[in-house]
Amino acid sequence: MDSQKVIWVVLAVVAVLAVIALAWTYMQRQRRVRLRERFGPEYDRTLREAGTAEKAEAILDARAKRVEKLKIRPLSREQSESFSREWRRVQGLFVDDPDGAVAAADRLVTQVMSARGYPIEDFDTRAADLSVDHPQVVENYRIARGLAQRRERREAGTEELRQAVVNYRALFNDLLDLHDIRRAS
Repeated sequence: MDSQKVIWVVLAVVAVLAVIALAWTYMQRQRRVRLRERFGPEYDRTLREAGTAEKAEAILDARAKRVEKLKIRPLSREQSESFSREWRRVQGLFVDDPDGAVAAADRLVTQVMSARGYPIEDFDTRAADLSVDHPQVVENYRIARGLAQRRERREAGTEELRQAVVNYRALFNDLLDLHDIRRAS
């Protein structure tokens, strides 16, 4: 092979490698954009915890794949109405028994998650699973749970208990949403 042909072959290989590198970079950027859009504030939280975008994205991808395998289902109209009635009772309970209302709100949210098909074995798994389809309110759940734990230790005041119920309500409403994406599928 003469030297001119070798140069052209090397240039072609370099060009192909450059195109591959650009395509890979573009695909990674698109993946990052999709994950940011899907997970919203949960993306940033996971990034802070993981330390790098690559680790955070691997964690979020694994969550999404795990939740896809679950049998998440919509609530029937009767279930939604029953849970809504119970929520109104829990809110009314707050006036006379803020402590009991927080405990009841926690139990009710867990019942709704179970009825929807979310595994409820431990809190961290529940929060991670919820972050896939409910990324805008999962932090409310974490905050409410933290306040509920403070309540159990008798460290939370009435205002903190009220905030816990408000945060549980945000998740509760999102779980009962009639326009839930999974309902359409």
